[in-house]
Amino acid sequence: MNYKLDFTPVIDGLPSLLLGCLGTFLLAICGMLLAIIIGIGGVALRDSALKPARWLVIAFVELIRNTPFLVQIFFIYFALPLTGIRLDPTPTAIIALGINGGAYAIEIIRGGVQSIPKGQMEAGLALGLHKAQVFRLIILKPALRAIYPSLTSQFVLLTLTTSIASAISAYELTSVSQRIESESFRSFEVYFTVTIFYFVISWLMMRIFALFSARYFKYPVK
Repeated sequence: MNYKLDFTPVIDGLPSLLLGCLGTFLLAICGMLLAIIIGIGGVALRDSALKPARWLVIAFVELIRNTPFLVQIFFIYFALPLTGIRLDPTPTAIIALGINGGAYAIEIIRGGVQSIPKGQMEAGLALGLHKAQVFRLIILKPALRAIYPSLTSQFVLLTLTTSIASAISAYELTSVSQRIESESFRSFEVYFTVTIFYFVISWLMMRIFALFSARYFKYPVK
């Protein structure tokens, strides 16, 4: 086999690939923020006194965790228009990532909340704090500190999952690389480069999470 490497199409398409990396970052960050909101809200409902809310959260978690992300994003993009809800590829990808990440975040955060001794909650209530204040001030931050490594690992995985958004033509790294590959037919060179880009993106995400942890979750807490 006399295959000759030629990275010329990759070099020519480098500006587009870098913009694709930016698109991947934006999808990941927006998806993470939505996942955190869903995760915290889901935990609050999961542990509430309302049985319908608890069962709704349990059903949501089981549904999302036991179906493929590709099916989820296709459902949002292709099935929801039948109900009159039409979304562009990028908002669809963000919502799908947030929903998918949120289902996992609910279980991770819930595990952290359950690790907090009940005595701390009772002490907060004894001091006259409302349940919402106890949850926010006494439970949530120590719980997040405890589950931070697991949560950030899940978010790094969510960052890599953004590549599936190329299936609906959302603007991110994989969709850009597919276009360059289809025009140049240099599959090895394109996807070798994209592999390196994804590795760098994941590494940067881990560094950002590590800096955030050092800033907000280090001991002692000020």
